[in-house]
Amino acid sequence: MSRVVSVAPERLDKWLTGFGERHGAVEYDVTPASVTVSAEDGSSAVVTVPFEPLAVLSREGLVAHVLTERRLGVLLVRRGGYGAGVFAGGKLLDSKVGSRHVQGTTKAGGWSQQRYARRRDNQAREAFAAATEVAVRILAPAKLEVLVCGGDRRAVDTVLEDPRLKDLTGLVRPPFLGVPDPKQKVLEQAGVDARAIRIEVTQEDPS
Repeated sequence: MSRVVSVAPERLDKWLTGFGERHGAVEYDVTPASVTVSAEDGSSAVVTVPFEPLAVLSREGLVAHVLTERRLGVLLVRRGGYGAGVFAGGKLLDSKVGSRHVQGTTKAGGWSQQRYARRRDNQAREAFAAATEVAVRILAPAKLEVLVCGGDRRAVDTVLEDPRLKDLTGLVRPPFLGVPDPKQKVLEQAGVDARAIRIEVTQEDPS
């Protein structure tokens, strides 16, 4: 039986200690991209290293890695809205969110359907252009170390194609966040989710 849990960086060390207490003696298999914790009772926990690679291949190295304060950018883009934020140590330093109306689909056929499709495409281009300008203003000058994106992948790719954002493309790291239309609270939660440690826990079936 497997499940994925998310743990705040500040709680990882305590979580790992608790895993050992619940499941018995543990062994660590550490790579730059993941840390596998195997317990005496057959349970395991695979920690995906955020913002890999992990330089110091040990539990202590992992804990230090996740607690390292980074200037983290978050870019969220959907047809109906966009958001950009700069975080450091979990604190939001600068941000901007906005929305654009994009026509929904229509059941009409023929010329009417084509007209609506053209209007929808134009509105989407305007929305992505607005998202791009916000990214240029908020993210480009922020001296980011990491960029986490979310929303609609094609929309994000469209924004990052702008030459003014070329320095950001190499900073993009997982996870890609699934979010609703970005509002301020959505952006703030995305900053939390971007820092969270993802752990796949597998436990032996007691039956």
